[in-house]
Amino acid sequence: MATIPPLAERMRPATLDDYVGQKHLIGKDAILRLAIESGMLPSLILWGPPGVGKTTLALIISRQLNRPFFGLSAINSGVKDIRDVIEQATRLKDENENLPILFIDEIHRFSKSQQDSLLGAVERGLVTLIGATTENPSFEVISALLSRSQVYILQNLPEEDLVELLNKAIKEDSYLKNKNIQIKEHEALLRLSGGDARKLLNVLELVVNAVNQQEVNITNDLVLKLVQQNMAMYDKAGEQHYDIISAFIKSIRGSDPNAAVYWLARMIAGGEDPSFIARRLLILASEDIGNANPNALLLANTCFQAVNVIGWPESRIILSQTVTYLASSPKSNASYEAISKAQELVARTGDQSVPLHLRNAPTKLMKNIGYGKEYEYSHTYKDNFTAQEYLPENLSGTLLYDPGKNAAEEKLRERLKSLWKEKYKY
Repeated sequence: MATIPPLAERMRPATLDDYVGQKHLIGKDAILRLAIESGMLPSLILWGPPGVGKTTLALIISRQLNRPFFGLSAINSGVKDIRDVIEQATRLKDENENLPILFIDEIHRFSKSQQDSLLGAVERGLVTLIGATTENPSFEVISALLSRSQVYILQNLPEEDLVELLNKAIKEDSYLKNKNIQIKEHEALLRLSGGDARKLLNVLELVVNAVNQQEVNITNDLVLKLVQQNMAMYDKAGEQHYDIISAFIKSIRGSDPNAAVYWLARMIAGGEDPSFIARRLLILASEDIGNANPNALLLANTCFQAVNVIGWPESRIILSQTVTYLASSPKSNASYEAISKAQELVARTGDQSVPLHLRNAPTKLMKNIGYGKEYEYSHTYKDNFTAQEYLPENLSGTLLYDPGKNAAEEKLRERLKSLWKEKYKY
């Protein structure tokens, strides 16, 4: 077994029809599939969690379009490597050959200068760039490159796709199909995968190899026992990174500064990018603390700016201060719940008309037909408040922001009650 590729590599699909998951992108008549089949493929950024098929999709695209494939990893490639690829692409163009696909894995780890070095080749069409990232490209990819690319979001694989992968591997893999493998229970396999196809196949292969018998009956207990015994092997590719950031966020949300700073130290020891940590804190400050302590967002934002100026090792101190403060703060997800409810309401009720008195009236005609008429300017009333309607008529009285049960938001609740009386059920 040591001489053959890992199961995840052996099971890598070669065509779009063999590709499992991402039906919203490459299913029948889906947007990316149509672009591939037309041959009119723009440069693109594939954004999604690990193990959902970004690299595989890039390889399939190259194969289907009969284009040379150049692959770089942002971890160990630099500007020189990019220039070498551009030189090869230039020679192909001069020889009237098909121009290449340039796949850059973890493009979010490229510096601005490295990304700048790609621009000319992308603009001239020497290469079609396919960048893969687990991070929001709005933060990590320079705007000039982003504006020349389409961004496609890949999603964690749902249970049915993961089960399909397991069954496919057992039936079709050249090694596994020679064994009698029965999956009696698959919950542990799926839970450990976290929607990551590569991790799922790694665990399956680990279990089969550890049993080392012709007949393998896979149960939840067997999977958990063997994975724990072989954790170093299982995690050698760095999948634990995502488990640690999850534990970190949940410790802060759970108001445990001790656990939170421990997981922070684990990330520091692993060489994590400080801006990655700071950005997670910025999101958490609104999502999990919000108006229970508005200063949390201010501190998190200051932290984000500071670590991008300071760098390691001093940023550890700034991060520690912010982490312990956020973990110790009162918690509320009321703002997060409010926008989620509002978006669901918009999706359900469609484009409701703006009440006439709230409409903009820049022309005489608009004023004559009632735009802005009877609008009450709040600052001319007592306490800078007047109880007019601000929602579309048929949504009147809909409560979206329900202040959390903490000291700061209870004050907001009481103020809103006193202003709106019975209109909103606070």
